[in-house]
Amino acid sequence: MGKIYERIDERLRAFIEEQHVFFAATAPLAADGHVNVSPKGLAGSFAVLDETTVAYLDLGGSGAETIAHLRENGRVTLMWCAFGGPPRIVRIHGTGRPVFRDDPRWAELLPYFGEDMRSRTDLRAVITVRAQRISDTCGFAVPLMEWQSDRDVHTKRFARETDESFAAYCEKKEHVGTSLDGLPALPLPLPPRSDDA
Repeated sequence: MGKIYERIDERLRAFIEEQHVFFAATAPLAADGHVNVSPKGLAGSFAVLDETTVAYLDLGGSGAETIAHLRENGRVTLMWCAFGGPPRIVRIHGTGRPVFRDDPRWAELLPYFGEDMRSRTDLRAVITVRAQRISDTCGFAVPLMEWQSDRDVHTKRFARETDESFAAYCEKKEHVGTSLDGLPALPLPLPPRSDDA
């Protein structure tokens, strides 16, 4: 039986932090716009900031649909599924905001994340999500799967980038500065970082 929570208590936090992957879903306001769902989950890239706020790091590589949708309307749902152990699904419906590299809050947020993650050249934004609804459901239909490890392909790929080459990469990559539906996404040219990481 599902339950609604007023806050992220210790049990919810433990469940969320134990999962190796979660999903972020967003959509533009336009009825004919593209709905987006993105998998997230490299170790050290997610943090619970307080009882109603979570955050994750937005890294380079693909487009910037989530950022574009959040800039337009802020609506987001995050979902975690138990692929091992007791069946459970947790969702946070809320308001998301991208914090870009030149924002004063950038340096305040980075210490919440793993050192290896916060020093990466390909960090584009920190996504903060303020929960408006926190709930769980049974997850009886979620398959049992065994986690092996994080893939290292993304990390190795972007370890080759300097600040300058990553900025150039972002400017050349389709759907980074503008979403599939033409919404403003990542600010380009890529702002310099406001921290010393």
